[in-house]
Amino acid sequence: MLKCIRFIHAADLHLDSPFAGLRQLPQALFERVKNSTFRAFETLCDLALAKKVDFLLICGDLYDGEDRSLKAQIRLRKQFERLQEANITVFVLHGNHDHLSGTWTKLDMPANVRFFSANVETKSFTAENGAIVHLYGFSYPKRHVFEKKVDEYRKIGEADFHIGMLHGYLEGGNSLHQPYAPFALRDLLEKGMDYWALGHIHQRLILHEHPFVVYPGNIQGRNRKETGPKGCAIVEMDEFSTTVSFLETADILWEKRTVSAKGVEDFNALYAACRRTMEEARKDAQGTFLQLELQDVENLNGETLEKTKNGELMEVLQEGEESEQNFVWVHHLELPDLLSAPKMKEYEFIRQEMQKTIEVLQEEGGTVEEAVSPLFSHVYAGRYLDPFTEEEKRMLLAEAESVVLNKVRGGAKQ
Repeated sequence: MLKCIRFIHAADLHLDSPFAGLRQLPQALFERVKNSTFRAFETLCDLALAKKVDFLLICGDLYDGEDRSLKAQIRLRKQFERLQEANITVFVLHGNHDHLSGTWTKLDMPANVRFFSANVETKSFTAENGAIVHLYGFSYPKRHVFEKKVDEYRKIGEADFHIGMLHGYLEGGNSLHQPYAPFALRDLLEKGMDYWALGHIHQRLILHEHPFVVYPGNIQGRNRKETGPKGCAIVEMDEFSTTVSFLETADILWEKRTVSAKGVEDFNALYAACRRTMEEARKDAQGTFLQLELQDVENLNGETLEKTKNGELMEVLQEGEESEQNFVWVHHLELPDLLSAPKMKEYEFIRQEMQKTIEVLQEEGGTVEEAVSPLFSHVYAGRYLDPFTEEEKRMLLAEAESVVLNKVRGGAKQ
């Protein structure tokens, strides 16, 4: 009989993430956001049940902080109990966010949940079809683990499948992540595992195939830097092949899209263009936080530019979205530097005249300091001001040029 297994590989749940930077949202929307990690984990367990997996791997950072709340533990346990009823075993690593040294009131978890200790160890699992799996891993004893723990992994005993679990950092990878439990790809491949289940990086990455070395990413994006679909990997293995597929779990998506204002002049037309992009981004069963980048804005009139800059456009785009189940909430509007637009050539004569004026001032001994001399000569303020460096002078002149051209351009459009 062909030995085979099916499992889900997830990581970085960050349950009960505080989302502190989003507290300015409408209350209903903020409550949805606060619950998004729990909803994503519930979806993850729904998938485990629907796919009838043999086991679930969670590779670190179940909780967002070392002092996990009772609410997070209770909701986690409830989902684990659902898996227990279906005879699904869960293997868990603690990562740098939920390390073992934290202080919390500990709730017992169901017997189907098997936690790895602070030392690299082996756990054995036997599937209903008789396939034997050895799993290897460790939990962080403290927040900062800079040792190369992969050196301690060793295949042990006879098994049909050997799976390494590691919450760690790929050397040379994204500098946004702390270099905890670092490893090189060759370090993993030398261990002879059939699959490497990784955690810590919040981006879905397949580092290698045959054997697969996989970061599934986190199950729920938590800020504008964590864009796109989030979820877990479902893995099917037999003695001859391995297939890895992605399953989406996120309740809320973070996305960034562009809006072309080509040929658009007035506010109503720009608003309509943004609304079309919002509807394109709207999902059937998910909420979306959307960052809009405006492009081709050369023809916008001064009134429209002003309403975009002062937040009025974003405010009307947000109107009523907080009450929608599949909301699209525009959280940022990015307006390009108008001076960089190619059609600004029509104002080149003004730029040239300003440059001539600057050159004349410099020839006559004029300085940037003279232009701001009231500030430098002030009885109090002058004590705290240092002379401008050449680089600072260039920056001030460039900013002044930008202000003048934008004012001229805005007035011409009105």
